[in-house]
Amino acid sequence: MSIETPLDSAITRDFLTLPTQKIQAEYVWLGGLDEVDVRSKTRTLEKAITSLEDLPSWNYDGSSTGQAPGEDSEVIIKPVRIYKDPFRRAHHILVLCETYLPDGSPHASNTRVKCNEWCEKIKADKPWFGIEQEYTLFTADTKWPLGWPKNGYPGEQGPYYCGAGADKAFGRDIVESHYRACLYAGVKISGVNAEVMPGQWEYQVGAVEGIQAGDDMWMSRYLMFRVCEMFNVNCSFDPKPIAGDWNGAGCHTNYSTEAMRNEGGYAVIIDAIKELEKKHQLHIEAYGSGNERRLTGLHETASITKFSYGVANRGASVRIPRQTHTEQMGYLEDRRPSSNMDPYVVCGLIVATTNKFN
Repeated sequence: MSIETPLDSAITRDFLTLPTQKIQAEYVWLGGLDEVDVRSKTRTLEKAITSLEDLPSWNYDGSSTGQAPGEDSEVIIKPVRIYKDPFRRAHHILVLCETYLPDGSPHASNTRVKCNEWCEKIKADKPWFGIEQEYTLFTADTKWPLGWPKNGYPGEQGPYYCGAGADKAFGRDIVESHYRACLYAGVKISGVNAEVMPGQWEYQVGAVEGIQAGDDMWMSRYLMFRVCEMFNVNCSFDPKPIAGDWNGAGCHTNYSTEAMRNEGGYAVIIDAIKELEKKHQLHIEAYGSGNERRLTGLHETASITKFSYGVANRGASVRIPRQTHTEQMGYLEDRRPSSNMDPYVVCGLIVATTNKFN
């Protein structure tokens, strides 16, 4: 729910220009109320931070995030990656954290640990990921996609994908603000584009190696929520935000190892795809809730019940890029993950399946 409030962000920006030698560190972690529940709170630090070792662990009330009972409510957050803060700027930072129980064991919602374990197992293979995050912008007052007629529908899909113009591209100010915020923060964002459904956009994170793909994706989502908050617009990661003859929203995940990227790599890619086929149902169950509404075999998706792959085929479960086929080396694109997927789960599972860890 979004409620319009009579606040003037220009006043805030004026106060943020006040100098301070203290460090404001925004600790960011994953909550437990839904698949894309990102939380944060701030603490003041006395000196500049040069490494993760300089950052103390902290805790929060897990009973308020659906992650702990009220009688034993503390969940511990441990810093794992530092980003620059594009909102406070100067020397202030964003701190991505993992969640732990007081006994030191990972919280059930801490999917990063297993992903990192699997990525470390094949670190010598240099696993690269590129993740394509689709999302839909909604107005805060009408709860309807941005740019759509109130209580009505726009013209059919066709002119909106990578489109330009006031009647085709809705929300570009948010897209550009988020893009620059990611670049400033240190998130390896590699591009953006308007998507097929009006009001829907995509950005890409990567290619990055190992666990950083999941880290950068989660921080990019946090930054998206913060930017949208400033515009009083809601961001949805629902895989089928509008029912009917409209494209859904995915989070296509590109994957390669050094062997795939070098001469003879095409055979390695095909072998990996064959392993993915064997574990199709396992992956579907882990690739995001509501995905059955999106993976129908229509609107550039494969059927959720049948695994398929093909060269340049956006209607397949796994697409082999044309250039990869031509050069006989490169990467594969798993098109099954939904827009609300957990990148730690998806990246970890791809590594585990293609290397027969599971």
